[in-house]
Amino acid sequence: MKRLIAPSILSADFNNLGNAIEMINQSEADYIHFDVMDGVFVPNISFGIPVIEHVNKIATKPLDVHLMIVEPDKFIEQFVKAGAAIITVHYEACVHLHRTVQIIKSYGAKASVCLNPHTPISLLEDIISDLDMVLLMSVNPGFGGQAFIENTYKKVKQLKALIKKKNTECLIEVDGGVNIETGKQLFDAGADVLVAGSFIFNSENPSDTIAKLKLV
Repeated sequence: MKRLIAPSILSADFNNLGNAIEMINQSEADYIHFDVMDGVFVPNISFGIPVIEHVNKIATKPLDVHLMIVEPDKFIEQFVKAGAAIITVHYEACVHLHRTVQIIKSYGAKASVCLNPHTPISLLEDIISDLDMVLLMSVNPGFGGQAFIENTYKKVKQLKALIKKKNTECLIEVDGGVNIETGKQLFDAGADVLVAGSFIFNSENPSDTIAKLKLV
């Protein structure tokens, strides 16, 4: 089982974003996670393609881009060109999910699908073999710093069972309320990638916090 960490720059100090990226470059982190919000699919607006383009110029870790937007198909090519190595779209936002996944792959990025806390794992039965990763939201998407939803542990186990059943290499990523305690239980349940924002960037030593999360 992999133990990968993806710091979310949504919680970084945007006055010193370059320093935050250099910290991640030098740390044991595996990805740099971007939460792209449109104010429609989720009740918040974050950042878009220009920020990703600028980060990509100095980043040495793959860019993990989570699109919390409606009609993601319209923007996939632009995000890949901006530097996205992994693109995650929401099951709830895609009318033709298989088509969307194929579009992501056609541009050379890895394809990931996200499920909101209320969306059951069983809905991935027919698409899981086409995915490189599944992102489970352990908070309701839209804002950082929310409390962890305990039902996520069960969903991780259910997803791991589906992945084994389908004999695929799909990774399990979890985002929301990740800290040392929840991180350990998520890894134990079968998660491969943990996204952490405020827990990392609000700590005294973010690089050390990343290293500790990998060892829980």
